[in-house]
Amino acid sequence: MDSTLAAISLLLFSLFSMVYASTIGVQYISKLLQIQERERAPPSFQVAAARGVLHRLLPSHSSAFEFRIISKEKCGGEGACFIINNHPSSYKSGAPEILISGVTGVEVLAGLHWYLKYWCGSHISWQKTGGAQLFSIPPLGSLPPVQDGGILVQRPIPWNYYQNAVTSSYTFAWWDWERWEQEIDWMALQGINLPLAFTGQETIWRKVFQKFNITNSDLDDFFGGPAFLAWSRMGNLHGWGGPLPESWFDGQLTLQKKILARMYELGMTPVLPAFSGNVPAAFKDMFPSAKITRLGNWFSVKRNPKWCCTYLLDATDPLFIEIGRTFIEEQLKEYGRTSHIYNCDTFDENTPPVDDPGYISSLGAAIFSGMQSGDDNAMWLMQGWLFSYDPFWRPPQMKALLHSVPLGKLVVLDLYAEVKPIWISSEQFYGVPYIWCMLHNFAGNIEMYGILDAIASGPIEALTTENSTMVGIGMSMEGIEQNPIVYDLMSEMAFQHKKVDVKAWIELYIARRYGRSSPLIRDAWNILYHTIYNCTDEAYDKNRDVIVAFPDVNPSLISSPLEMYPHNGKPTSRRAVLREKTNAYEQPHLWYSTSEVIKALELFIASGNELSASNTYSYDLVDLTRQSLAKYANELFLKIIDAYKFKDVDKVTSLSQKFLDLVEDMDTLLACHDGFLLGPWLESAKQLAQNEEEEKQFEWNARTQITMWFDNTEEEASLLRDYGNKYWSGLLRDYYGPRAAIYFKILIESVENGEDFKLDKWRREWIKLTNNWQSSRKLFPVKSSGNAVSISRSLYNKYLRSES
Repeated sequence: MDSTLAAISLLLFSLFSMVYASTIGVQYISKLLQIQERERAPPSFQVAAARGVLHRLLPSHSSAFEFRIISKEKCGGEGACFIINNHPSSYKSGAPEILISGVTGVEVLAGLHWYLKYWCGSHISWQKTGGAQLFSIPPLGSLPPVQDGGILVQRPIPWNYYQNAVTSSYTFAWWDWERWEQEIDWMALQGINLPLAFTGQETIWRKVFQKFNITNSDLDDFFGGPAFLAWSRMGNLHGWGGPLPESWFDGQLTLQKKILARMYELGMTPVLPAFSGNVPAAFKDMFPSAKITRLGNWFSVKRNPKWCCTYLLDATDPLFIEIGRTFIEEQLKEYGRTSHIYNCDTFDENTPPVDDPGYISSLGAAIFSGMQSGDDNAMWLMQGWLFSYDPFWRPPQMKALLHSVPLGKLVVLDLYAEVKPIWISSEQFYGVPYIWCMLHNFAGNIEMYGILDAIASGPIEALTTENSTMVGIGMSMEGIEQNPIVYDLMSEMAFQHKKVDVKAWIELYIARRYGRSSPLIRDAWNILYHTIYNCTDEAYDKNRDVIVAFPDVNPSLISSPLEMYPHNGKPTSRRAVLREKTNAYEQPHLWYSTSEVIKALELFIASGNELSASNTYSYDLVDLTRQSLAKYANELFLKIIDAYKFKDVDKVTSLSQKFLDLVEDMDTLLACHDGFLLGPWLESAKQLAQNEEEEKQFEWNARTQITMWFDNTEEEASLLRDYGNKYWSGLLRDYYGPRAAIYFKILIESVENGEDFKLDKWRREWIKLTNNWQSSRKLFPVKSSGNAVSISRSLYNKYLRSES
């Protein structure tokens, strides 16, 4: 690390050794924290688990580090910490060089990560986003020492939360133990100590419902398919993509036990699920006098009872607490232990039938009683998405729910705090402990996007507010393995006591991520920081780029000021704005100057000779080229629509072909990096299958989630179509391109024949294409091919040079 980076590093670290910032909220949960501390795995177990992570990450340097578990009293306050020291025996040949101590195995590994980042200039991200940059670490025997007094880094707040209830489907659906082990390693290195642990719960549910005389066959249309389990768990749908084969239940339960064992060994606090009231249809027949409500339609096309309108047992019914207790007890019996924190989201996009505060309060009290009756030390963890999503939750209703549980027994996830923080408008959740979360990603969409300044300051503002009830920070994205800079910074906020100077932090990030820096790449990232990663318009960033979310709308209804001719015949505007006259078309999100980002791409490409050997650079280059081309495609689509309105068939034809060529070219670009391939998603699904029929079912699940998502008819597409869209090589060439070709074909026919655009024909052909594609068994590459630098340069010259 050069002297400039070292100086910035020392400046950065001067922020860390601060007094523990205990809040009122932390005081409320202190009893549970004490219980968890007593029940934690023995120090020897945690050290062994931490050493396992080190060996998998950096086997060549395994002997260079010694790990120790220490008491929190050695942290200089009440909270957890890690301490980095030069090892007392480091002067001896072959002895450990660095001693890292921490309150848990997680703190120890967070300390290891900190040392590797800020003393060795290394970088760790998901494998799909470039993986680990470790070549900057000096050889064994030459590790850089820290200052003589050591480095103490203390958590300002106890918990670092991770996951969203739907991440289990958008990202984890097909993971085996090898991939889960990698993720748990990553969690620990990032300092995450409060992860959801939802895998395998369907097996527990079968055992619970058997006690209420519900057979396994009764549950066949209750559980969704493997790629849709998150929404069947939340009561949004049932049966879609199912039924689950018997092998799934056994395999997932075995996997869950491995996941929990490793989390506990590292000193984590895994969050288990709890009963939310969602019951199978057979339950209504078995208990006709029970208070059961059939919920409304959740995004199905025709209110198809095969998938929609699930059944919810009223929390005030005596059976609710009985089922809730049984579920907790079955988990304890199966897993052998618990961390006492349970997630339950009864009202996640399911509005209560009555808005009376007294009724809402009784519901909340009953939900918690179900947990507490099975575990005396239970705490309820609730996603706060409902408070920003559903206008039903006005202050009286919010207060009624939040205050229905004893203070300190409910913790709320402020799920979207980096954009729409609820803690401010709700007087910090009316006194209830909460966790400041960054949602960031919807549906695992691939889009360069973020709000780095909000991440660097928001948690600190919440933490230091008078009478703060904040007890943690968290990452609650719907899908992972994208935008590594966002997650690197957000993970660090678990150990920050002051706002971060993002510009200085990015300087360090660049050198760590690529193993070196340069003026060109620094200038490029300075542009990205002020454009792509400076989204302040508060818009939900669900990727609706035309390529991956093709407009299902009559072109005559699409309004664009791209070509507006006044009396002199010259266009008055060249700015591409997508605006629809109806609600049928959700315009792509654009919050920055595309020309500025293209300049950043030019700088990235110019850095290719110096950085082309870096896998992290290749990922970022492909992603930035993809981002620039995707926005260019949005503008190109508008030009096609304008040509259609002027009935210029030649121009419609030529521009349409250019669009289709662009899709093909983007597919070739994406094939240059493993992180942008369709093949691994499909193959991982099939690898979990035990026979040919399961392979077909699992692959259909995987293909459907990223295309139509939910049900459709022959002439009506799913209301959730393209919600889970992906910029993946194979998907563009095999699905998005052919779909666009259908639309353009009908568009050209409309101009040639002088007739209206045949929307019904477009929908029939598109839906037929989609249904066939979802059932296809075509194979796609699982390894990348092609040179990212040369292809990015070629596509820049072909499409973007004139735009910069």
